[in-house]
Amino acid sequence: MMEAVLKAMPDGQHYTVRMPAADDFAFWREQARALIQCGVPPEGVSWSEPDGTGDLFASGGDALPQPPDGARAVRANKRFVSLARNAILHSEPERFAQLYLLLWKLQSNPRIVEDKTDPVVRRVEELDKSVRRDSHKMHAFVRFRLIETEDGAEHYVAWFEPDHHIVRANAGFFKRRFANMRWSILTPRGCLHWDGKIMREGPPAERSDAPDGDPVEQLWKSYYASTFNPARLKVGAMLSEMPKKYWKNMPEAALIPELIAGAQAREAQMVAAGEREVRVRPQTLSAMAQVLNNCRDCPIAECGTRAVMGEGSSRAPLMIIGEQPGDQEDLAGRPFVGPAGQLLDSALERAGIDRASAYVTNAVKHFKFVQKGKRRLHQTSTAKEIDTCRWWLESERAIVKPRIILALGASAARALLGKTVSLASARGKPILLDDETELWITAHPSYLLRLDGSAREEQAALFAADLTLVRTRLTQLAA
Repeated sequence: MMEAVLKAMPDGQHYTVRMPAADDFAFWREQARALIQCGVPPEGVSWSEPDGTGDLFASGGDALPQPPDGARAVRANKRFVSLARNAILHSEPERFAQLYLLLWKLQSNPRIVEDKTDPVVRRVEELDKSVRRDSHKMHAFVRFRLIETEDGAEHYVAWFEPDHHIVRANAGFFKRRFANMRWSILTPRGCLHWDGKIMREGPPAERSDAPDGDPVEQLWKSYYASTFNPARLKVGAMLSEMPKKYWKNMPEAALIPELIAGAQAREAQMVAAGEREVRVRPQTLSAMAQVLNNCRDCPIAECGTRAVMGEGSSRAPLMIIGEQPGDQEDLAGRPFVGPAGQLLDSALERAGIDRASAYVTNAVKHFKFVQKGKRRLHQTSTAKEIDTCRWWLESERAIVKPRIILALGASAARALLGKTVSLASARGKPILLDDETELWITAHPSYLLRLDGSAREEQAALFAADLTLVRTRLTQLAA
């Protein structure tokens, strides 16, 4: 059907669609569906931003063709719709065209959205991620200030500067969270006003339209200062999560420079008071290896085993993390030298990944086991033991600074994320960590060793596919 429609299209025909609003997904979807059914290829249509009139019901561009009778339904799976709804809120002008191109490709390849190597898929996912991050910032950094109204009622006003067209998309969040307040959120991209019953939209505002402070701010500052923990201060991570552009809208941000400046003195006071032991992170892998054996932070270290340090280059672009050393790793003092390590080595080789160029380590550094006769049987580390050992893993990360981390199994993933995740839902796509490192999650090789028959073949294929994705991504980052 698609080929027949394409042949019926006039050669060189080009259409222009003018969006009535920058965030109008419903309009874009309607036009895109009709164009797909008419066989209009991506190069045959241009998408333009709104003209600035503010008329949400305006339409423009060329008269678009009407789908022929019996046109095949347009394919659009849930993953595509989810990405498109978010990506269309991005401020990049080419987002409409990128989404249409991806929708076009989806018609001939229903699984294209799962292909992490496709440049269009990667770009749309980047747009989606950027929009989600901007929405998270809006949820976290909007600060309402009380103003006096003519009728004497309380009204709260906040100022926020979004990077993308997320204001209307997040109206429901603030309506639910502050349902009993009368409030306004002012932004350069448009405003929201809630009177307790009706949500209204308004034109863009300027920073001067928002109040500078209110009597409640001193209480908020006192609370923030009292909860500030200097022993956990990571300035780089803080700036990544809370960029300075938001500081001017947050009353507590005025305290940050002073709190940072006094953090060292306050930390020393905490140590002196016995509130927390502060350890200095080693600056090299060799220095870490020298002190790791002295670790007694959890009961595993009392089992009579040695601490197994990671191995590999201190500048490796890939860090591979397992759960814990096994019996043979404990005896050899090296990670992944037993059956699981041999399986990993062969899988890495088939995927085109040189283990010698990676840094290989474990989330937990000691072998946890139960004695059964002459054998030492592996025991899974508890969540508390994984969390306790995270300090050592973070020290390795800080030294190596990998571009990509491959977590083998749920325990390794927990060590990076601080929570347990589902392998089925997490594998096959990267998770961006606070320092912009990409985390990829797959199964632990020991899991494959416990399977047989078709189950092992199926899981081995998934494992190989995960490693191939990591190899492809390493190549892209190195280019």
